[in-house]
Amino acid sequence: MSPDIAPPSWLDRTAYPFTCRTYHHPDGRMHYVDEGHGPVLLFVHGTPDWSFGFRHLIEAFSATHRCVAVDHLGFGLSDKPRTADFTVAAHAKRLQGLIDHLGLRDLTLVVTDFGGGIGLQHALRHPENVKGLVIYNTWLWPLNEDKRFAKPARIARSWFGRMLYLRFGFSVNVMMPSAYGDRKKLMKAVHAHYRNALPDAQSRIATHALAKEILDAEPFWAAQWNQVERLRRIPALLCWGMKDKFIPPDFLDRWKRALPNAEVKTFPDAGHFLHEEAHAELSAALRAFVG
Repeated sequence: MSPDIAPPSWLDRTAYPFTCRTYHHPDGRMHYVDEGHGPVLLFVHGTPDWSFGFRHLIEAFSATHRCVAVDHLGFGLSDKPRTADFTVAAHAKRLQGLIDHLGLRDLTLVVTDFGGGIGLQHALRHPENVKGLVIYNTWLWPLNEDKRFAKPARIARSWFGRMLYLRFGFSVNVMMPSAYGDRKKLMKAVHAHYRNALPDAQSRIATHALAKEILDAEPFWAAQWNQVERLRRIPALLCWGMKDKFIPPDFLDRWKRALPNAEVKTFPDAGHFLHEEAHAELSAALRAFVG
């Protein structure tokens, strides 16, 4: 564990006081935090998120747990190379590399958004190493036949979509505020930490790549969903922000059918970013689940 990424000047060290560590992957340096001792909680973010989003949960649990949160390549404080592989499969492979590098054992996965597909790959392949699953506002199945996702994803594939994501920062500037149950809860100082992590076109390449993965990664999603029964043996907590405009509540119903023994906690007034919008309530649900 090498604390050799200098925190940028725009990072509020009061809000995010953690040591900035580096995982040196062949594709690029990946930033992560590793705080506390005890049973492992591994937090896996989506887009345009990064480990900053989990700061409240890390602070709440680092006294009793080892809290690990990585910034996927192309996000947060990790490197943002032009030509890296930013597919969900590649992100999942790099996450597995970090798990091996840190020797994480008997971990609880906390996954959201694209972090579901990225993080649950480990649970599907190594269920014996996962003692718990906390899943919220995410999916694990192909969306190509779902018009709510297929049409926007086709736009993202186009030159116009590329311009929206790269030049105008559509993911962080438009989609993120829209995904809140109450966008007034996205304070300017907090939003700045997501915008500053993606300041220009090159830094936003990974966000555009993931938007295209909704359709382009159909074989990946299908292969994962075909193995979902492997997750049934792992204790699971399903949480859901019910005002999420992008990952709707009927997705929770599908998770409940797939994992019939899972505990379920809904958050009626929260949207997509539970860890920002309802972090105290989410922490309480997580505490009741992991002890």
